[in-house]
Amino acid sequence: MSILIDEKTRFIVQNITGNQGSFHTKLMKEYGTKIVAGVTPGKKGQSVEGVPVFDTVKEALAYAKADFSLVFVPARFAKDAALESLNNGLNLVIITEHIPVHDTLEIMSVAKKKGLVVVGPNCPGLISPGKSKAGIMPDHIFKKGKIGMVSRSGTLTYEIVNELSENGFGQSTVVGMGGDPIIGVDFIGCLKLFEKDKETSAVVLIGEIGGNMEEKTAEFLKKGYPKPVVAYIAGRTAPEGKRMGHAGAIIQGKAGTAQSKVEAFEAAGVKVAKLPSQIIRLLKKD
Repeated sequence: MSILIDEKTRFIVQNITGNQGSFHTKLMKEYGTKIVAGVTPGKKGQSVEGVPVFDTVKEALAYAKADFSLVFVPARFAKDAALESLNNGLNLVIITEHIPVHDTLEIMSVAKKKGLVVVGPNCPGLISPGKSKAGIMPDHIFKKGKIGMVSRSGTLTYEIVNELSENGFGQSTVVGMGGDPIIGVDFIGCLKLFEKDKETSAVVLIGEIGGNMEEKTAEFLKKGYPKPVVAYIAGRTAPEGKRMGHAGAIIQGKAGTAQSKVEAFEAAGVKVAKLPSQIIRLLKKD
């Protein structure tokens, strides 16, 4: 098993003819991801890496069934693209960054009403090593195994995954949930899925300063969680009011500080690494 995606998951790519869409379609197909169709308005009849292109999601789904849409559409058009896929019953992985917050709110509202999954926006996607990759993650650093990971930081994800793989800790699924203030799948959602996944034996959470997502997650974990959880919080040295690379990483007073997040996790019995390299040692203790 894995969570959210596996070797059977079928994808369409929105804006498949764009630079990023076409480039990553090639890499995903080489990894084994099942991309069945692409969508770019006005480009019907073209082909990208052997994937047929259609003008609309509805046309693409008439050609081939799919489970997810990968959204590489520019920010100003991303909401319309996302809603088109949601209204056709597709889950979403939204790679696009700089989507206006009110647009994201509308996307999440529709997804919730329809009971569909959204990963992102402004995220690197997710990967179930050896099975499927949905997004822009550098697949060569991943190794199949039993560690689940969910992270707010794409770059930090790669650093820690590389460390895990080199030390024999393969991954079941790695989710880059994105760093915007409003996102779809979050820590708690992934923890619930990892809890049910028989192939996941432990979970690594990569948080960062800003917001209260980590504190809410700690409250969830306080109720009891059957698998070991290790956390790392980026931004420990950030000054008050500092915005880091993500729109959601803003400290306001004591809320959202690295210290408040570390303390919340430790109070919930979660081991927190001071450095990314310490995650390996904490996992070995479990």
